[in-house]
Amino acid sequence: MATSVTLANHRAATQRRFEGFPVGYYDDLHPDFRLNYEMNRFSTVEADMFEEMRSVSPRIHDIRDYANEFFALGETALAHGERLKGAYYLRGAEFCMFGDDPRKQPARLRFVELMREHFGYGDATHFNIPYESSALSAYRLSPPAPSKGTVVVFGGFDSYIEEWFPMQRYLASAGYDVVGFEGPGQGSPLEDGHLHLTHEWHKPVGAVLDYFNLDNVTLIGISLGGCLALRAAAFEPRVHRVVANDTDTDHLEVMLGLVKPSVRAALLSLLKLGADNVIDKLFERAAKESASTDFGVQQGMLVTGSKTPSGYLKQMHLYRTDDVSPLVEQDVLLLGGTEEFCIPLHMFYDQISMLTHARSVTARLFTRQEQGQQHCQIGNLGLQFRVIKDWIEIMQEQEEAVR
Repeated sequence: MATSVTLANHRAATQRRFEGFPVGYYDDLHPDFRLNYEMNRFSTVEADMFEEMRSVSPRIHDIRDYANEFFALGETALAHGERLKGAYYLRGAEFCMFGDDPRKQPARLRFVELMREHFGYGDATHFNIPYESSALSAYRLSPPAPSKGTVVVFGGFDSYIEEWFPMQRYLASAGYDVVGFEGPGQGSPLEDGHLHLTHEWHKPVGAVLDYFNLDNVTLIGISLGGCLALRAAAFEPRVHRVVANDTDTDHLEVMLGLVKPSVRAALLSLLKLGADNVIDKLFERAAKESASTDFGVQQGMLVTGSKTPSGYLKQMHLYRTDDVSPLVEQDVLLLGGTEEFCIPLHMFYDQISMLTHARSVTARLFTRQEQGQQHCQIGNLGLQFRVIKDWIEIMQEQEEAVR
């Protein structure tokens, strides 16, 4: 059995690369498994961050400490001219900042600016797509040679599409026309346009396809985006292939899976009883005891536009795939990890069984041996990208063969 990557052997591990990306998920950056994941999450392209993160880890006791320490690391990196590293540290810090933190919006804007600069996204590649009362932010990379087809990419809960520039650039370099966008509840549409997350994801996807006049596309959704991608594909025939990374079949279960079993059972019972006031009081008390709980609930309410914690939980029940999976008729690629910190493994197998009318279903479960065991294959992004690219090519070849 393969061993975990630790700081003791990280120098050798970070020399390993696949498709140009560092290989290795680090289990010992922080004792809190969620913060440990966040440290890995924002270091999957810039491989020289691990010792610096380890040096500040003893000072991180909660999410506020995390934001402070990572903000300082970002400022130091930028002062030394390490702009990509600085961008990732700033995003790590901003991700954990409360909404009333005056550093939050400047950090977000600086992150976007630095990522656009590093990955070469000029003004000509950025588009504001009209949507409802505001706009969706999108980037398009088209290769100089004839395109192999079009891929449309988006992230998950409160994500920024700039985080996924490495995927977009990878697929564009392979010959694909790549559009990455932020929908309601994500990035600029949320922060600047006050558009809240919607389970009717075919609507923003449809707006993007209309704007660029696209058809026969591959749709890729990441994290909660895996759920959203399947929901969109169920109602959008211009999507011919769909990649769900991850298999988030019930986001309410995912959320409640991060709390104690006794608390989870109590909350589910209270939801069934409609005891909203009791739920709200429980969260009010929990927020006073835990900065992470306070942050999670505040952020969830912001993203969904909910007025209360109970309203937020009810919203999360809408983000599921059992109701739409039988409507999905496209080729589907499902990705998952054997040791995900948030998505239960049973959801991977549940999603396979739900896709009863898909043209084809390919399921790829990544393991510790290949360092892809964690959520969204943080630890081996290069392998994830290669698997997606190869699958798209195979599906396109099969399409051509039957024409």
